[in-house]
Amino acid sequence: MTMQPWFTEAKLGIFLHWGIYAVDGVAESWSFFSGSLPYETYMRQLDGFTAARYEPAEWAALFERAGARYAVLTTKHHDGVALWDTRATDLSVVKSTPAGRDLVGPFADALRERNLRVGLYFSHNDWSHPDYPTVRPSRLHRPWVDNRFAMPLPGEEDPEAWERYLRVVHRGQIRELMENYRPDLLWFDGAWERDEEQWRLGELREQILALGPETVLNGRMGRHGDYATPELGVPITPPDGPWELCYTLGDMWGYQPTDTAHKSVRELVRVFAETIGGGGNLLLNTGPREDGTILPEHAERLEGLGRWIRRNEEAVYGTVAGLPYGHHYGPSTLAPDRRTLFLCCFDPPRGFVELRGLRNKVRRVSVLGTGAELAHRVVGGFPSRDVPGVLRIEAPAVTDPEATVLAVELDGELDLYRGQGEG
Repeated sequence: MTMQPWFTEAKLGIFLHWGIYAVDGVAESWSFFSGSLPYETYMRQLDGFTAARYEPAEWAALFERAGARYAVLTTKHHDGVALWDTRATDLSVVKSTPAGRDLVGPFADALRERNLRVGLYFSHNDWSHPDYPTVRPSRLHRPWVDNRFAMPLPGEEDPEAWERYLRVVHRGQIRELMENYRPDLLWFDGAWERDEEQWRLGELREQILALGPETVLNGRMGRHGDYATPELGVPITPPDGPWELCYTLGDMWGYQPTDTAHKSVRELVRVFAETIGGGGNLLLNTGPREDGTILPEHAERLEGLGRWIRRNEEAVYGTVAGLPYGHHYGPSTLAPDRRTLFLCCFDPPRGFVELRGLRNKVRRVSVLGTGAELAHRVVGGFPSRDVPGVLRIEAPAVTDPEATVLAVELDGELDLYRGQGEG
């Protein structure tokens, strides 16, 4: 599988969990699945979903200021409510809510006006459709999915209904998204409730790429996705190949008025730097209110992250994963020509910053954002055994309030020592 270059170069995307669940501020889909809310109560939120202040052009402008290169909208979560005028079911914000209009098309148009890539989230499962809970997998991949919204009782399977669901709803709605909006990225979710063979994900991939050959598919496609999607925590060992961390600005995905634990700009910078330092993208989530407005606290954090990225963009866009663990106390990135290392320091350095195992000679060290040049020297080493000394860089006089980035210019492509260093 060949990854589209724009994806690995993007570094930052914005995730939007938006749907009828924002009306009462309850957990998206899970609130009725878990039994904490009756299904009928959950679906009454259809009557209050207005999108009255939805301004996708303002969303796109904010995302651009945040430094994002793409955004992903939940076009249909597990509750089955589509944000566009689907022909496959009657359950959409167009037919069933006061919003009464397609919300996906304006989103895609607004992003493209800003040269941002369009991502559309789509749930494989549909806990509202009667044809969905009609077959059981060979094993329950997650035991708690044995739920009336997801599974039939043993012995009550209806394979014909399942085939109808795949053909009419699953494939039908994905085709609508592809033909109507030409997404750059399809972000799938929910495949855990069936076997890969039941979903026929290989066939699905072929069908999608026949409609849009350059469409990127996320990892929730079994063996048929293009990249891995860890969630809510930077992996200690980065996945092999392209990957993306999906992460929340608060604690929840969709809007909930009690969710006030908004992460600080400093926290977001740390997670972002650790993610790109491991070669991944950060997909940062906000949950708009039912009227389509983004929380001011979330907008403020996105603006702050964008300011940090602009101060340090040389260390962000176009870079690749930096040093393996152990060479520097913090994440790092590497310029595309592999001749400049960018070292991220989360706390103000005291005395010096240390870089170990560097065989290269260093031409210059400077601070991104200020351009201040820093003195440096090599301490120790064992030249006769080709063991390099430790590079010590003087601490900068002025540090960035979120994270300071040092640019280390090398005399050639990065050359690291990875041995033990015994005498």
